[in-house]
Amino acid sequence: MTGETSGFGVAIPGVDEASIKTLVHTFYDRVRRDSLIGPIFEAQVDDWPEHLDKLCAFWSNVVLRTGRYQGRPMQKHLRLPIEAAHFDRWLALFRATASEIMPPDGAAIFIDRANRIADSFELGIGSVRGEFRAPRHAFKMPRPG
Repeated sequence: MTGETSGFGVAIPGVDEASIKTLVHTFYDRVRRDSLIGPIFEAQVDDWPEHLDKLCAFWSNVVLRTGRYQGRPMQKHLRLPIEAAHFDRWLALFRATASEIMPPDGAAIFIDRANRIADSFELGIGSVRGEFRAPRHAFKMPRPG
């Protein structure tokens, strides 16, 4: 596989639209079968093929910067009945799937972005609920000095 770009995209060796589609479809097959987070997704998603297309566009935009996704995913997650354990399970499944599907450098990028997205969503949901939360997943850079 070669890296793929479009628009203002970036090339990442071994990461292209086909590998993103494989990652997204494999991951959400696992999510749907998961006893903790599967029921939440099944209650919210009416059209899986359309939803998977959006998720492929989302990850293409996040990792390859293709501009394929223009939505506002935070809004759709703010009122969901999800807690810390749900984020942890989502990330554990995502990390395992990305590590299996993507080359090591590509997997590291996907996992980093997923950690940041999970923290952002968890902070946003906590804010709507009036809770103060600290980031739990994203890599934290050591302070200089």
